[in-house]
Amino acid sequence: MLAVVLYGKEDLRLEKVTDPVPGVGELVIEVNAATTCGTDLKVWRRGGHAKMLRPPTVFGHEAAGRIVALGEGVSGWKIGDRVVPNNSAPCMNCFFCQRQEFSLCNRITWNNGTFAEYLKIPAQIVQYNLLPIPDELPDAIAAMTEPLACVLHGVARSQIQPNSRVLILGDGAIGLMFVAVLARQVRDIWLIGGNQPRLEIGSKFGASQTFNYHQYPGLTALVKDLTEGRGADIVIEATGVPSVWEQAIACVRPGGVVNLFGGCPKDTHITINTEQLHYSELTIKGVFHNTPKYVRQALNLLTNTAIPWELLISDRRPLQDLEQVFQDMQRRKVIKVAISQI
Repeated sequence: MLAVVLYGKEDLRLEKVTDPVPGVGELVIEVNAATTCGTDLKVWRRGGHAKMLRPPTVFGHEAAGRIVALGEGVSGWKIGDRVVPNNSAPCMNCFFCQRQEFSLCNRITWNNGTFAEYLKIPAQIVQYNLLPIPDELPDAIAAMTEPLACVLHGVARSQIQPNSRVLILGDGAIGLMFVAVLARQVRDIWLIGGNQPRLEIGSKFGASQTFNYHQYPGLTALVKDLTEGRGADIVIEATGVPSVWEQAIACVRPGGVVNLFGGCPKDTHITINTEQLHYSELTIKGVFHNTPKYVRQALNLLTNTAIPWELLISDRRPLQDLEQVFQDMQRRKVIKVAISQI
């Protein structure tokens, strides 16, 4: 089959690789749509990922498709079923899983290789994180289940209250998904980013106000002006840039919560004002990945036609264009692109 293989920094190659064959408890899907995301872009630029993969390896982690082969012992599924697999599943037995902290599982099963004609789904994912796609849901929308599940996990960890005033830093797909989810829970959501068309999508998703940081160099002062000098109740960082992590902490009110959601490059560091952290009683947390609960909630939420999820899909391109797609993502010309076989 054809598959895109990551060899290192900005080194993708479309190659012929061996067709996957399912083992015990596994199955194989034909990939109908694989969506790109900011994590893919970071992995392409950095040449790997601290947890999910190491090159050379097949690449991509968001997909929807149909089952074409079943391994021994697989039940409850049949050839032709349309499904969305999460890119991971927890072991269910370790210290963290026993405490239902599934995103921290230290024996998690990862799966990559969605930018290909076919994808083998490991048994652990088949058992815990493979879901049927509703008939009315397009493949490209269903493929966004994984990032939306991460966002739902992030929202759940952010101590959101109905009267919370939330600041979101970052107008990529993740930041926009945070807006779409939180618009159903709180009144005041401020989105800050650097791309005007994306900020306009943020407004359509329910942001109260959007701000282009190119026009507002003093973000901390801007947020203070919006909040009677206090700062936002909740700040969600969705860029994965260390300096923006520091900006997020500067924008939160005393007693507030900072969700450092965007993953920074390995071995990077930030500086925290210890006086602010201590005397302002800040809660600063990192939030990573998703859990089976939020995978299911995400797929259900994607069926909500009141939310224009299709606005996140900027284009549809074939496998052979993937290198160009990442260049377009790097230049912020597109948000997410649905990749298909032809």
